[in-house]
Amino acid sequence: MTVEMEFFVDPHRCIGCHACEHACAECETHKGNSMIHIEYVERSTSVQTVPVVCMHCDSPTCADVCPADAIKRSADGRVMTARKPRCIACSNCVLACPFGVPKMMTELELMMKCDMCFDRTSTGRKPMCATVCPSGALYFDTREEVELRRKRSRSSNEFRFGDQIVTTKVNMMVPRERTESHLDVTAAMHERPTSGLISLNILSNEPVAVESPS
Repeated sequence: MTVEMEFFVDPHRCIGCHACEHACAECETHKGNSMIHIEYVERSTSVQTVPVVCMHCDSPTCADVCPADAIKRSADGRVMTARKPRCIACSNCVLACPFGVPKMMTELELMMKCDMCFDRTSTGRKPMCATVCPSGALYFDTREEVELRRKRSRSSNEFRFGDQIVTTKVNMMVPRERTESHLDVTAAMHERPTSGLISLNILSNEPVAVESPS
C-alpha cells in the first residue's frame, strides 16, 4: 500500500529564521539559489513572516502563459522549473503567477522555482525546507498525521483571486473554526493588521541587594 505524502504550509508557525532558504539553496539542482523566500506580512506594524513556496496549481497559470512550452506539470501534480533548452527568459510566468513564486534568474536566462524537491520526494525523502523547519511551518507528511498533530487547524487548497478559484497540490493550514471553503487572497490584501500593545519587561543594570542568610 502506497502512503501519499502531502505538503502543508502553516504561516502562523513561521518564526522567520530563514533556515528553509539556506537548506533550499543547498539542493544540488538549484545551483546555490533558494527557490523559497520569506515575506513579511506587514513589516511596518509586525514582525510576522510567512514562507512562500510554489503552491503547484492544478491548472498552473505559469505554464499556460509560457510561449515556449518550457514549464511542465508532472503526473503527480508538481509544476516543474522551466526547461533550460526551451526557456526564453521572457518572464511571462513571473508576471502571471498569482502567488508571486517564479524567479527569473537573469544570469542564467532561466526561470527557476520550487519543484517540491522532486529529486528528494520522488525517492521517499522530505523536501529540504520541511526537513529543517524548526517550528513546523513547512510540513511534509500524510494527511492523517497532520490532522492528528494539528487539531486546532485544518487544511485548505482553494484560493480565490477575485472571481477566479485556484486549487493547488500544496495545502495551507487555517484555523479550524474558519467556515469558508476557500481563502480569499485579494480580500485579505485590503485588510489592515490588528495593532496591539506589546509589553516588555526592562532589565535594569542596577545591582540588586540580596540579604545573606544569618
